[in-house]
Amino acid sequence: MSKNILIISTSLRKNSNSGALAQAFANGAKNAGNNVEIISLENKKIAFCRGCFACQKTGRCVIKDDASEITEKMAQADVIVWATPIYYFEMSGQMKTMIDRANALYVRNYAFRDVYFLSSAAGEEENCDERAVHGVEGWIACFENTRLAGKVFAGGVTDIGDIKEHKALEDAYEMGARIS
Repeated sequence: MSKNILIISTSLRKNSNSGALAQAFANGAKNAGNNVEIISLENKKIAFCRGCFACQKTGRCVIKDDASEITEKMAQADVIVWATPIYYFEMSGQMKTMIDRANALYVRNYAFRDVYFLSSAAGEEENCDERAVHGVEGWIACFENTRLAGKVFAGGVTDIGDIKEHKALEDAYEMGARIS
């Protein structure tokens, strides 16, 4: 049975390295027969969470911008994939902002069970993505039936296209292809 997979690409840079990981994952998942949608945060209007917690009562955010539509798609997805550049050993600010704005999911019925994490960075250290992974795991911990199902990290990629021959593209493709 095919799954509905939502990939949220959080880089604001056109043709980004983390976006290439997202596309590779999508290609693998599509070839495995899944329904895949990639949402890029590039050109999206997403305000910071106000911390009003109205969403905890209504299941909807009071701020009317692109985050509300993305949150609705997240609720319906069987699988969520986050793709982000690593900045200063952490996820991008726009990814964190989107996670915060998806707070309404906490009190709602949500379909997703598996979450994947794709990241790229200039740094090549093996644990360069560790803090970002912990951040995603913190979000996942709020959803009782959800788990981090896998991650792919591409280190040593700075400029657009640096990822072109990186093994992480193959790893992302294969991870997507295993979803069924």
